[in-house]
Amino acid sequence: MPTTRKKRAQVPQYVSPKQLTLAGFENPFDQQLSLTNRWVVLSRLIPWDEICNMYLKFVPKEPTGRPGLNPRIVIGSLIIKHLCNLDDRETVDQISENIYMQYFLGYPSFTNEKPFDASLFVDFRKRLGKENLNAINEKIVSLKANLESTGKKVPASSTSSEDNKQENNPKEDNPEDSNANPTHNGRVIFDATACPQDIAYPTDLNLLNDAREKLEELIDHLYREDLHEVKPRTYREVARKTYLQTAQKKNKSRKVIRKANRSQLNYVRRDIAIVNKLLDVYEQNNLKFPLDQKQQKYFWVVQTLYQQQKKMHDTNTHSIEHRIVSIHQPHVRPIVRGKAQAKVEFGSKIHLSVINGITFLDELSWDAFNEGNHMMEYIQKYHKRFGYYPREVLADQIYCTRANRAALKALGIKLIAKPLGRPSAMSIHVSPGERNPIEGKIGQAKTGYGLNRIKARLKGTSESWIATIILVLNLVKLAGVVLLYPILNSLSFSARLLKLAWINLTQILKQSYSLNHVDDSRQILYLNVG
Repeated sequence: MPTTRKKRAQVPQYVSPKQLTLAGFENPFDQQLSLTNRWVVLSRLIPWDEICNMYLKFVPKEPTGRPGLNPRIVIGSLIIKHLCNLDDRETVDQISENIYMQYFLGYPSFTNEKPFDASLFVDFRKRLGKENLNAINEKIVSLKANLESTGKKVPASSTSSEDNKQENNPKEDNPEDSNANPTHNGRVIFDATACPQDIAYPTDLNLLNDAREKLEELIDHLYREDLHEVKPRTYREVARKTYLQTAQKKNKSRKVIRKANRSQLNYVRRDIAIVNKLLDVYEQNNLKFPLDQKQQKYFWVVQTLYQQQKKMHDTNTHSIEHRIVSIHQPHVRPIVRGKAQAKVEFGSKIHLSVINGITFLDELSWDAFNEGNHMMEYIQKYHKRFGYYPREVLADQIYCTRANRAALKALGIKLIAKPLGRPSAMSIHVSPGERNPIEGKIGQAKTGYGLNRIKARLKGTSESWIATIILVLNLVKLAGVVLLYPILNSLSFSARLLKLAWINLTQILKQSYSLNHVDDSRQILYLNVG
């Protein structure tokens, strides 16, 4: 039996680095770009004209001064960053080195220069925001309906704002609902997840130590020899030594931890009083307020943290409303998820809806919420988005309260979930894999695009970070749909060829062969010789 030989990549011969020169290095820049490259495909999918107009509404062009960056570069660089899961500096370097990325950003030719400084990514996230990114997501998602309805790529710039609601309609599953104005259509899957922030695991002792060190920085900044007689003593070295004695212990008992917390609380209380005393001197001398906005914010956060920690210490509890878990990111809250690996996660909580493979960000909150209580709000958002209610809803057990079941029944929406009653009385059993699409989307966003570690530090930039990841999820899905259609079209054409070939073959067989019955169980073809 002949063996098939595997095609292997060409192995270049070793050349000494002393002999290899940059001028003699062969490059493919004189060739055409590949049309199937992911960046080329994505560049043709995104409605750049309408998205750039949306961006310019919030960042208008200034009549004077240096012109701003190209909106396509701003939005496209954010897509590249999260699609490749890169940090800000690496994204800028990759753009300056990759010709396909530069084509995606609308460059007329390849250049070695960096498009902008990496620190501008913070400004990009501030300007866009969660709402604008969701609007861009809605616009891009409208292409999927065009692709599925026409079977080919529809120019993104040809879509109008009046047709958005019609284009965003999910794929119809039943021809009975294909009338002009359906009241129920499509299937939606609900789920919620937490987006952990990139912060150190918060403990009461570490938080109090961070607060104490920040207060000591403020005291050093406020003290002036010409205004204050003697610099107040903070006992910072003693406080640091006391902190390390407990923090560096491998096994710490509750009594030891409580004693260390009480010690740090006293140091923080003393430093807060010193800062207020130093500020009073500035006010008495009618001097300008010495703290800038950032320092003032830190002082407010530290005072709130001290009040929370003092209350929990006095009542001997470990929970409090709106608990601060980081003085650098005071908007972050603990989210109890009950998972085996991480029972508590520190970040924001989001609610997602998956409709025909497309993901929508319904809610983003920094406080924990019960998604079951908000279920009817998500149903109304579906109605607002598409103009009708879903036919079916797949949801977890937390959504399936009696109130939600009654509300869905009143709206004529079928809830696909575990029914109430004893197991023997169940007539409909829900398959465990029916909710896999949304679980897969969440896993893809966390493992592939960085949703499990939000590295932005501000509240607004973190929300933009999360919204951009949802946008990237839909772009990847949309690119897969576009790449699939040429294959489907070629298969349908091949099927037509096979059908014609089969007709011709049957006609030849009828002329050249005769069909004879040998017995009742089988038939054998005999060749007519003459």
